[in-house]
Amino acid sequence: MSYTTNSFPIKVAIYHPKTKPNFAKKKHYIPTLCSSSSSQQNPLLSNFKTLKAAMKISIPTIPPSFFSAIASVPHLTDIIDPPVHPSVDPQHVFTGNFAPVDELNPTECPVIEGKIPLSLNGVYIRNGPNPGHKPLRALHFCEADGMLHSLQFSNGRATYCSRYVNTYKYKLEEEVASPVIPNFLSGFYGLLDAFRFFAYLVKIIAGHINLMNGFGVANTSLAFIGNKLLALYEADLPYEIKLTEEGDIKTLGRWNIDKMLFASFTAHPKFDMETKETFAFRYSPVFAPYLSFFRFDENGVKQKEVPILSMKKPCFIHDFAITRRYAIFQETQLVLSPFKVVMGGGQLVDYDPRHTPRIGIIPRYATSDSEMKWFHVPGLNVLHAVNAWENDDDDEEIVLVASNVITIENMYDKWLTLSVEKISINMKTGKVVRSILSAGNLEFGTINTSYTGKKNRFAYFGVVDEVAKLSGIVKLDIETGQEVGRRFYGQSCFGGEPLFVAKEAEHVESDEDDGYVMSFVHDEKTGESKFLVMDAKSPELAVMAVVKLPRRVPYGFHGLFLSKEKYRYF
Repeated sequence: MSYTTNSFPIKVAIYHPKTKPNFAKKKHYIPTLCSSSSSQQNPLLSNFKTLKAAMKISIPTIPPSFFSAIASVPHLTDIIDPPVHPSVDPQHVFTGNFAPVDELNPTECPVIEGKIPLSLNGVYIRNGPNPGHKPLRALHFCEADGMLHSLQFSNGRATYCSRYVNTYKYKLEEEVASPVIPNFLSGFYGLLDAFRFFAYLVKIIAGHINLMNGFGVANTSLAFIGNKLLALYEADLPYEIKLTEEGDIKTLGRWNIDKMLFASFTAHPKFDMETKETFAFRYSPVFAPYLSFFRFDENGVKQKEVPILSMKKPCFIHDFAITRRYAIFQETQLVLSPFKVVMGGGQLVDYDPRHTPRIGIIPRYATSDSEMKWFHVPGLNVLHAVNAWENDDDDEEIVLVASNVITIENMYDKWLTLSVEKISINMKTGKVVRSILSAGNLEFGTINTSYTGKKNRFAYFGVVDEVAKLSGIVKLDIETGQEVGRRFYGQSCFGGEPLFVAKEAEHVESDEDDGYVMSFVHDEKTGESKFLVMDAKSPELAVMAVVKLPRRVPYGFHGLFLSKEKYRYF
């Protein structure tokens, strides 16, 4: 359906298996620059007027004849306002179960199969992108506003809730009911996009936007640090979240651990169960140091940063790993090109075939990057590390398990080719040995987190159909390289990251795989979503409980489970 309000066309989508974006249909939106309210208007003139309204700044009136003249020049429109890449075209990306949904108050959900284990008392909460406003131009799936989806378990009952993370960006855009912050990751295309960016700079200079408040979307993952539950996004600082006894989700505010411009924080910090420390990093797309490593003590107090100056150019580093003594980083063939973006040249992340990937290993308590050692590993491009440890038989050998993106040059496409690898690195000789554990297109691997940084045997992976859309789960024996468990969701059904939750999270003496695997699962044929709790030990990952959700849950990224004791505490 479409309506017209204040001369702007507004599209409202009703969900069915091929839903187009509804972008929180309760709001009014400004159309994209390539749309027009009237087919009789010159598109460039229409786009200029739209831009002027969207930016809310004073732009001198330009006669229609000017736009008619430049539109007649061959290929000039492709320079000024070219089409965007399909991977960042909102009308292409946010369809089906990638389309956004509205917030939902805490709602009790029926258990339609099996029973929720009585020992499973706590909250499962998952993060993911959910654009709140129709973008003015390009928007990549990874850059949309963060929405948290939670399922609270108590005495065999389940309560579902979904809320936006109230970031500075989200609140700014809520006030004006339209986008304000440019989508840097998605990129700028042509002169009109570049012009919009410079209009954004004018707003900053005028004091309408405060860059010290960050511009992230908090849409990627969650972590529990220093008794704080945090929503994470690697281009900004975390946002602190509160879960209520009633099952609701509240944003408390940005965790301002750094008083600096463009402060950021990885979406994948690592917690050491033994020392109670959390290890993390940040990377910079513009200024050196391009990578900085740091840690938090048991109380969540940040320790001194270690700048990694041996990394000579900005690189996309999404995840890392720790062992008992070391931290391990992977420098991929994905490089960052911010100046290309601001000139309207496309996306921020580029594939550089000339760059040889490297693994960098540094002591966890290093005071400078002079202690960092780099190892070349051609063809290894890791987005998510599963785990790492030091070899019991040779303490000079580090073992890393990770998913390797083989088709890294297609990073912006929905379909990727992946393999799970075990990489052994000898710190003394520099020898690197790689073995493929699985070529089954597996990603989003999770483990029993009690084994983070220590040798473990089992990992649970999603079978990738599209990015963030997984057709099933495979359990791998890392020691033997054998597949020891699997479950596929069935025709037209897809889930997300398969999260492992230990039955006795505080007692590592229990079997490593004694626990549950859980995920949201969506049926694209019926439009319904469910939540599955599975037996992590059984070869078929037997379903123990199925919870019917009150509405569909869009595909997303990473989650965690908090015991009732933990979320009551904070």
